[in-house]
Amino acid sequence: MGVYFDSATATPLHPVARQAFQAAADEGWADPGKLYAQARRARQLLDAARASAAEILGVRPDELHFTAGGADAVRQAVEGVRRARGRRVVVHSAVEHSAVVKAAGPDAVAVPVSATGRVDLDALASAVNSAEVAVAAVQSANHEVGTVQPVATAAELCAGAGVPLLVDAAQSIGRAPLPTGWSLLAGSARKWGGPAGVGLLAVRKGTRWERPWEAADDVPAIVAAAASLRAVHEAAAVESARQHALVDEIRRTVAATVPDVEVVGDPVERLPHIVTFSCLYVDGEVLLQALDRAGFAVSSGSACTADTLRPSHVLAAMGVLTHGNVRVSLHRDVSEEDVRRFLAALPPLVAAARAEAGVAGL
Repeated sequence: MGVYFDSATATPLHPVARQAFQAAADEGWADPGKLYAQARRARQLLDAARASAAEILGVRPDELHFTAGGADAVRQAVEGVRRARGRRVVVHSAVEHSAVVKAAGPDAVAVPVSATGRVDLDALASAVNSAEVAVAAVQSANHEVGTVQPVATAAELCAGAGVPLLVDAAQSIGRAPLPTGWSLLAGSARKWGGPAGVGLLAVRKGTRWERPWEAADDVPAIVAAAASLRAVHEAAAVESARQHALVDEIRRTVAATVPDVEVVGDPVERLPHIVTFSCLYVDGEVLLQALDRAGFAVSSGSACTADTLRPSHVLAAMGVLTHGNVRVSLHRDVSEEDVRRFLAALPPLVAAARAEAGVAGL
């Protein structure tokens, strides 16, 4: 199957998650909202999972809600604040995940970012200073280039304007220390090695929010998500340092061995597991297919999809190349040897892609 380098999209299921799911499936299959014995056992498992995840996030158990995934957590956050506050406008950084952008809708105000993807705090302060704003959204760190956002400062600006701050922490939970000052925080279990279809939404007490819809809790999946979150949280310091060193090697080697390449994102204030680089004169789809044939599963930083064919709004907002992009994101099973094999294979594959396009030597 080759080497999987796309953990920013989804991380392989953690062994602890698999074990926890199997155990919970035997005991937690009943509806936790009922009163009979099987249901009470499911409720006990659900409450224990909630308490465990809440402890790791640094919130109270009654502040934590499970959702049908990361995108659902974001939608519930935005719609719940809109309903409670009676306002519609969402202010968000121009590099938020598409789930935030879609939830915000056409009336949203997008705040510009720097060339490294860092939100413009002065522009944010101006944007939230309006009586029509329901909520602001600033991600903990960017999902395409890894740049860490100044959430604590953004939270102070939002608090001064009386606007709650939503933080999409999907890329940070289980990997990096969480920011402070937020009102709502969303995450996705499949980013840390939990099962797909489980999300987290933490809502601080005092935040005006109404849950917009209810959904049945998948107790075995939630138990698996909480168990894997604890496992990765306990190993985060060591694993983050290991991945940080590997990403440093990728950044240095790509810049030194691939002509006409730009490594994008903040080189210092960044997540440990993501690196994106833009190759001039290269068709990104052709390069990704070549890497796939060579045994390396990577993503495009341009995030183009077959149904839209639109380049990444993230890279466009940063003002960097939106084509010829490669995003490499590491996980616990990626080895030093995997990275070095990738770095050895990359330069000739880029050269071949340029030759195929008739632009070799430009």
